[in-house]
Amino acid sequence: MRTKAAAAQFLASRRIAVTGVSRTAQGHGSNVVYQRLRDRGYEVFAVNPNTGTVEGDRCYPNLGAIPGGVDAVVIGTRPETADATVRECAELGIRQVWMHRSFDAGSVSPTAVEYGRSHGMTVIDGGCPLMYGPTADPGHKVMRCVLSCTGKVPRTV
Repeated sequence: MRTKAAAAQFLASRRIAVTGVSRTAQGHGSNVVYQRLRDRGYEVFAVNPNTGTVEGDRCYPNLGAIPGGVDAVVIGTRPETADATVRECAELGIRQVWMHRSFDAGSVSPTAVEYGRSHGMTVIDGGCPLMYGPTADPGHKVMRCVLSCTGKVPRTV
């Protein structure tokens, strides 16, 4: 599947969890994603096991603690944490996963990507939800073009 189509499918989800949000929002990509999704009308849930609130909203220690569950997850943690998150997604029946990545390794774990896909998930292994559709802004669109050329945003998933 082309990444653009996978992104549209992901962003059609209305209940999205964002892992890796921080108590101190300054400079944290997960917080930017969380804020933008919330501002665009998504029902978004912050996940961080080390705090009870983020951005003035309730924060959950894990995906299973979110009442009613979610349809999709943005992973914004270190790559070594992505494996456990993808396994939790499989246990909970979550089929849409986006591993955030910009110029560095981001949150992409090759073993988590392989595990997710082998368990029927659509895993977007790079880029950012803010580069696509109703959440995009001009700066993120330019970043998508640059990162697509460098392979940090996959052409297919």
